[in-house]
Amino acid sequence: MKKTGKIIIGLTLFILLIFTAIGSYAVIEFNSGKKQAQTSINKTKNQNFSGDQRTDMKEISIMIIGDDGREDDEDGGRSDTLMVAHYNRETKQPKLISIMRDSYVEIPNHGLEKINAAYAYGGAELTRQVLKDSFDLPINYYISLNFNHFIQLINELYPNGVEIDAEKDINLDNVDIKQGAQVMDGNTLLQYARFRMDEEGDFGRIRRQQQVMDALAKQAKNAVPITQLPKIAGQAMGFLDTNIPSETLISLAKDFLSGKVKNLETLSVPVENSWSFNDYTDAGSVLEIDEEQNKQAIHAFLAEGEQK
Repeated sequence: MKKTGKIIIGLTLFILLIFTAIGSYAVIEFNSGKKQAQTSINKTKNQNFSGDQRTDMKEISIMIIGDDGREDDEDGGRSDTLMVAHYNRETKQPKLISIMRDSYVEIPNHGLEKINAAYAYGGAELTRQVLKDSFDLPINYYISLNFNHFIQLINELYPNGVEIDAEKDINLDNVDIKQGAQVMDGNTLLQYARFRMDEEGDFGRIRRQQQVMDALAKQAKNAVPITQLPKIAGQAMGFLDTNIPSETLISLAKDFLSGKVKNLETLSVPVENSWSFNDYTDAGSVLEIDEEQNKQAIHAFLAEGEQK
């Protein structure tokens, strides 16, 4: 064999060894980070989750549940936040549907109730059933995390904080937020997204939550150095109670970290002129909704712009 050929083969083997070492390092760091975070995760509540089968592999729908996770709260165990994230891998279009927690719906075996009670009664699986029955909204996977894990997740994934232009002054749980552009850590971001103690109530809160999600998506690309991604990704996975396969999560992360994903589009449910306020129910103050009108609005929102 000629000397040049030997050099080329040697360089090729050397490069392969480097990539193998990097790959092994990434796997080790990912698993290390995941193991560290998983010690405080209890996944028994959602172990019976049965997602709707994906009929189109380019599209994925993920139910996101913010569990208040506080035993001393009268709504302990209910979903403080309920969203459905939809993503089309082909068009690179992320969409987010926010469901207001006081929406008055039929919960199987429990009658009419606020939609956030479904999580307390039957976890992610019952919540999935309600979204399918009330809005014909299929769910492939779920993500559930409580307040503390949200804070940890944000601080890990965005160590330099998240840039937010706060729309108003807010004070919640001893956190003071002033109106205007600023950088928020995990706890500050949580309180900004949770606040609803004003005349807008859940309507304003939903708008701020969508603002937060949009900021997280846009700032993901530059959040952490690439050398730290494997361990941080593992820690992030460990903070989540989810049934998303690791390979699917990694594939989604690659798209967002590449910076090629389109701007987030959002929808709030119930939509305008489809609801009425009622405070004379067994569940207290609720939003009585026109389910058919909201179902059609959701279908139109998901279908819009789905052609390349």
